[in-house]
Amino acid sequence: MFLPFGDTPNPRVTAYANWLLIGLNIAVFIGISLPLTLSRADPSDPLLLEYLRSHGVRGLVSARELLQQISSYDLFVFRYGFRPAEPSLTSLFSCMFLHGGWMHLAGNMLFLYIFGNNVEARLGAVGYLLVYLTSGVAATLFFALFVPGSQVPLVGASGAISGVLGCYFLWFPRNQVKTFIFLFPFLMTTVLLPARLVLGVYLVIDNLLPFLANGGASGGVAHGAHIGGFLGGLGLAYGVEHWGLVRHRRR
Repeated sequence: MFLPFGDTPNPRVTAYANWLLIGLNIAVFIGISLPLTLSRADPSDPLLLEYLRSHGVRGLVSARELLQQISSYDLFVFRYGFRPAEPSLTSLFSCMFLHGGWMHLAGNMLFLYIFGNNVEARLGAVGYLLVYLTSGVAATLFFALFVPGSQVPLVGASGAISGVLGCYFLWFPRNQVKTFIFLFPFLMTTVLLPARLVLGVYLVIDNLLPFLANGGASGGVAHGAHIGGFLGGLGLAYGVEHWGLVRHRRR
């Protein structure tokens, strides 16, 4: 496997909006997700019945057994994650700030940390936040096109972050990504790889091929959201550059 952990060159300015997004995602996870994960679901919560029905639970015995495994966070995600079968404007945005666990959060924040600062330096803080959120919406809607009847909530910042990667792909073709190569026990080293190679592997190998193999259906990873976000970011990057809205033009 290979794991990116940095890029070069980097802008001289501090990416305040990028740090804000990283901090907000971590704060939501620590302040909301973790406490709710440690508590059991409230049996009087009216959303519980809908949650059980979405999981195919009908009998009282199986419902009681399942109830012991449901946390308050499961219901929170069911309410604020994006469910294509019952979309809402609130969940369209709230789903971007919820994560399924530490590894999900850490992987997303690592990619945002690596690639976000250059994109923010090009767009400015406000433009960067707008592109981030717009890419997240595009990612979610693209995902929903292929599973319109799904009651499984979509959560995670990866769709929005994929939009940032799409911008990076277009704007920084000469940048290099510091990458850890791990092929235990034969090879463990760090190398500099072209940014477009790393992001191309992310788009095609990690997402497009699994997406096509599953016929657009969602498994444990929302490949459709990643693809939709990346394409959305590419389109936004092309648009703002074409209309001269970027802060710094490419040399």
